[in-house]
This record gives sequence, structure tokens and C-alpha cells, in this order.
Amino acid sequence: MVRKLAINNQGKLVRRVLLKLSGEAFGGGSLGVDVPVLRNISMQIKTAVANGVEVCVVVGGGNFFRGAELEQAGIDRSRGDYMGMLGTVMNCLALQEFLEQLGVETRVQTAIAMGQIAEPYVPLKAIRHMQKSRVVIFGAGTGLPYFSTDTVAIQRALETHCLKVLMGKNGVDGVYSGDPRIEPGVKKFTNLTITQALVDDLGVMDAAALSLARDNGMIIQVFGMDEDQAVAKVLIGDEKIGTILKE
Repeated sequence: MVRKLAINNQGKLVRRVLLKLSGEAFGGGSLGVDVPVLRNISMQIKTAVANGVEVCVVVGGGNFFRGAELEQAGIDRSRGDYMGMLGTVMNCLALQEFLEQLGVETRVQTAIAMGQIAEPYVPLKAIRHMQKSRVVIFGAGTGLPYFSTDTVAIQRALETHCLKVLMGKNGVDGVYSGDPRIEPGVKKFTNLTITQALVDDLGVMDAAALSLARDNGMIIQVFGMDEDQAVAKVLIGDEKIGTILKE
């Protein structure tokens, strides 16, 4: 399937990418927001914007709430998912604050109306912001339960004509045939088809997100957050980091 490419205000092709960050990355593995980690991520995003990259971000909320885990504790899944969506918005506002402190213009757009703190999600408006070198941060998931932020990342990237989805991982630097933290000697993939990731259940992201990416020609680059300046490198276009997934 042929996708539209990003065009700037002068009618030229530009590099527009979506960065997917987990809530755990924001929390440094614990509850809440890890300020040094978030400041470091913000500085790397600023570097990419200064190099002419158009950036949008989807943030998870796992450092505050995870709907599936709350369900196990007896909370209704739908209500738990809505709690998780609010957690993503808290992370969006935190990232916005650190980027603005660095002089990077931002806009937060949410799928749930929150007029005092964010714009409603409007794809064309998001594109216009990015064309003006603003970082757009998407929060509150799809606004519906049972959808992961992985699926949101692919959907938002498709609607805003991003070149690829850049997925930051904690503890691993790409996609492996098994868990390298507990299975020594597993193979790391440099390139991988999305179909193979689905068939082998490699845990890249949930199956719905991978299927959406495959069916619409979206490219995914999975990379480790632990490498120095990894976020800036993948945003600018370093394809030697992590694993590239496409059909």
C-alpha cells in the first residue's frame, strides 16, 4: 500500500517520524516521573528538531496505571483503561514542560476532551504544528478502552503521514528471538518482517498494532533507550541502531 509522504510548507519532502515511549521509560522503572531521564529525552528531541526533523510522540502511562493489571486487581477493565489514559496525559504534560523549558514549541493533543490543558486530536492540525517545527504529543490513547498505546502509535503515524514509528525499549536494544536478559545466546535481528514478528510472537508490540502496520506499509524501528543519545540518533535517521521491521 502506498502511503503519503510528509511535505513541509515549501512543498519539499521532510523527515517526519513518530516516537513511541513507554510510561516505564518516563518513570525510570518506578512510579511517577524520573526527572533526569525525562530531561535527557527532551534534550535529544530538541537536537532532532534543530536538525529539521518533524517529531510527534505517543506516550504510555504504565508508570502510573495499566488497565490490564488493574483488571487483575478486580477493577473493571474499561475503567482501568480510562485511568491508564489519564496517566498518559500526565506524562504528556511532563514532556511538554521539559521541552518548553528547552525552548522547543509543543502542542499536546488528546483523544478525550481536556480543553484547559490540551487540544483535541485533529490530524491536519497536528501536521500543521509539525510543519512549524512544533513537537506534537499525543495523549489519552484512542479515547476508547481495550486499545494499547502501541496501536495508537501506528494509527497516529499513519494519519499524520509519518515515515516510520520509532519504538524505544528499556533493557533491550532491539528485537531478539528470545529474551536476552534470561536466555543467553538468543539471536538479535537487524531486519525483520512484521509477519515473522507476528508468527513467532516476538513481543515487539501487540498483534493489533503489528497487523495495522503491516497492512498499511508502516515501518517500525525498535531501539534501546540505554544507548547514549539513542533517541536523537534514531530521530535523525540512524538505521544501524536496533531492529527495522517492515514487509
